[in-house]
Amino acid sequence: MAQILIIDDDPAIQLLLKRALVKKGYKVSVASDGEDGLAKARSLCPAMIICDWVMPRMNGIDVCRQVKATPELSTTFFILLTSMGSVDSRVQGLDAGADDFVCKPVEMFELEARVRSGLRQHQLSRDLQTQKQKLEAELAEAADYVRSILPEPLLAPPIAIDVRFIPSSQLGGDSFDYFWLDDCHLAMYLLDVSGHGLRAALPSLSVINLLRSKQLIQVNYHQPSDVLRGLNDAFQMTPRNDKYFTIWYGVYDCKQHQLVYASAGHPPAISISSSNSSDIEVEALKTSGFPVGMFPEAEYVDEVFPVNPHSLLYIFSDGIYEFHQSDGTIWGLDNFIEFLKNNDPMLNDPLDRLLERIKQVNLHDFFDDDLSIMQITFD
Repeated sequence: MAQILIIDDDPAIQLLLKRALVKKGYKVSVASDGEDGLAKARSLCPAMIICDWVMPRMNGIDVCRQVKATPELSTTFFILLTSMGSVDSRVQGLDAGADDFVCKPVEMFELEARVRSGLRQHQLSRDLQTQKQKLEAELAEAADYVRSILPEPLLAPPIAIDVRFIPSSQLGGDSFDYFWLDDCHLAMYLLDVSGHGLRAALPSLSVINLLRSKQLIQVNYHQPSDVLRGLNDAFQMTPRNDKYFTIWYGVYDCKQHQLVYASAGHPPAISISSSNSSDIEVEALKTSGFPVGMFPEAEYVDEVFPVNPHSLLYIFSDGIYEFHQSDGTIWGLDNFIEFLKNNDPMLNDPLDRLLERIKQVNLHDFFDDDLSIMQITFD
């Protein structure tokens, strides 16, 4: 049985409307002014409110604004009773959030029709809200699953790896992983799928599972360019699938202290090392190659980089530096590298300090793109 709240300072109108609606099987409550009506609305959460425009203490427009600003009353259908028939008054009512109008003197057949119509719309709104809540709950579960399969920080010498991941929505297209190929070779990668949300997260998860299970056919996982070739063969774009991704993939040889790497349209990894406290060396590690999935004939190449003791390597997605500052300009890769160069890794939580800096210079309190970063510390 639908709950309807009548708010009107005229006892005769209260009685007339209540009798007519109770006869139609509705559960009806009444209030004699706007403040009392608003209190009852918050207590009852009715399906519909029929409210007079002109009342003492609080008029119908103010009641409507407050009802529409109350989350638990977001689906309540609001009808304004008014003797003002001008366009300007109706515009004022619509701007306040009114869903419908009934002119005085009230024609009961018209009122009953508008009540039936309004309750149908209320039910549709409730159904949509329920479906939205279910969808959000399912997305939250999916986001928890994604976080559960991403690797934990690696703390075992001779390598330490720390990571941060902030999706722009509940699900993101960034992902990363690292795993031992044998006793002395550690594979590491970070990828960024085009777009955001669920459609970007699914191929990202597919890549993680494919690489972890080593199911790419005829691929040498010790050779980064061969891994990118295998991924490019497996994830080609089609008319029904417009997703591609960038990726940086490397293999570190603990005995030789060297890193073999290849990239596919991805930002460079940044190596930071120092021979003394005042001489900091910064190297950008990137190779040529189109993003995975764009072209079947794409070629990828390997590079070898000698790793200095006690050096750092940062692998990241472009969302960590491609955002607008308060002056409207993009923060950019150069500013990001400069911060990495001056960010003392000996202090606690260097990645948290980095994210705090990014939040300070970001124009918005949210990120337009997913961002992720991996910090590798070599002993």
